[in-house]
Amino acid sequence: MTQLGGYTRNVRDALAHVNLADPASPDTFYRSNLPRTGLIDSAGDSGHPALATGVMTSVPVYLRAGDVITNISARSGATAANTPTNYWFALYSNAATPALLAQTADQTSTAWAANTVKTVALSAPVTITETGIYWVGIAMAATAVPSLIGTIAMTPVVTGERNLSQSSGSSLTATAPATIATPTAKPFVPRVVLT
Repeated sequence: MTQLGGYTRNVRDALAHVNLADPASPDTFYRSNLPRTGLIDSAGDSGHPALATGVMTSVPVYLRAGDVITNISARSGATAANTPTNYWFALYSNAATPALLAQTADQTSTAWAANTVKTVALSAPVTITETGIYWVGIAMAATAVPSLIGTIAMTPVVTGERNLSQSSGSSLTATAPATIATPTAKPFVPRVVLT
């Protein structure tokens, strides 16, 4: 036991907030852009939507050389997708202009209910050859897109700061763009998990 800021805590729990984000089994491989704590539903902040129809939202994820990425997952919030016609997840490289590495199949009109984890396999597993920051893209064309679980973050303040969430493209349907070109920073950061 130790005294920290007036509270008595067990020393081994000093990183409890980090451990909450870990999978239950140490054998379970995953990477994520955010921990599981302190997250909100983008439906509660209409001024900062997670998605817009036909526009890709992308977020950075730190990956290590040797990681094999097979699936991408995200969780919807209280708002379900309304009449989707196309949607997919995609993995982009760590290049200055990120290039498409793999995309999931277009989910077309498959429902994405409220408060539901959507896990979709990439067209083929991607083996990461270089440790660095990669990008995960999510796009949907729908009458109304779902809200997503994530967090609000400041857009970059100084030159060179990386976007934590960004939008790019327009009128996207079944196919992910070849690159992430001319992205615009946005404040809502959806949580994505790669397995």
